[in-house]
Amino acid sequence: MLRWHRTLVRRKWTYGKERKSGRPPIDPQIVELVLRMARENPRWGCVRICGELRKLGIRVGATTIRTLLRRHGLGPAPRRSGPSWTQFLRTQAEGIVACDVFTVETIRLKTLFVLFFIQLSTRRVVAAGVVTANPDSAWVTQQARNVAMDLDDRGVSIRFLLRDHDAKFTRSFDDVFCSEGGQVLRTPIQAPKANAYAERWVQTVRAECLDWTLVLGRRHLEWVLREYVRHYNQQRPHRSLALAVAEAGERKSPQVNLREVRRRDVLGGLIHEYHEVAA
Repeated sequence: MLRWHRTLVRRKWTYGKERKSGRPPIDPQIVELVLRMARENPRWGCVRICGELRKLGIRVGATTIRTLLRRHGLGPAPRRSGPSWTQFLRTQAEGIVACDVFTVETIRLKTLFVLFFIQLSTRRVVAAGVVTANPDSAWVTQQARNVAMDLDDRGVSIRFLLRDHDAKFTRSFDDVFCSEGGQVLRTPIQAPKANAYAERWVQTVRAECLDWTLVLGRRHLEWVLREYVRHYNQQRPHRSLALAVAEAGERKSPQVNLREVRRRDVLGGLIHEYHEVAA
């Protein structure tokens, strides 16, 4: 209540000050234009916006613009400058590939390491391989070459590779992607949200597959991941893609006969896929 009263008093004082100074109130359309420029151009300060308005024949002082921005919760340009990390990933997603390593415990309590890559724009996942011991530099580098060749065959150019500071990613690993014209981006230390796409896939594969599977060994885990990655890329709808599939094929008919819908069991019935009967 006290805060609301102070806000009301401040507004009345500002309005009275404008009346005493003899300044006419600003046209609401000009205010909307100022706010629009500030939101669409976060690196512009009040002086730059003032200059842009003068180009349009509108004369508003920089001090007035700064007051309008503060009144509507828009801070000065240094605080609004530059896109956020999420905006950067969305605008550059076409050429960004993220990678990470997660572990899986077998039924015999042996730890297996899984290295995977995910393309941000299409959400296509490439499971590079599984190793029973700590992966060395030669193994990780070879997996990087395999992924680089696979993406090159699909016509995907890697502009940025997003990874964390894991010691498994050596300099030779980075050199594989740098030789392809890419740039390696290291996420901040202890900041899993910076690599949110890879972390989200780990959560998905665990919740939908690995948490419901008893892994017998390396070969069994490789088969499970191969089947799940195929399902994830070719059959699973993705929210970020407007419920589309990462590797969606061409449909034979725009509408499916409901009597021709069949179910396909994946991973022993753990996952179900629905499709139309082939002609």
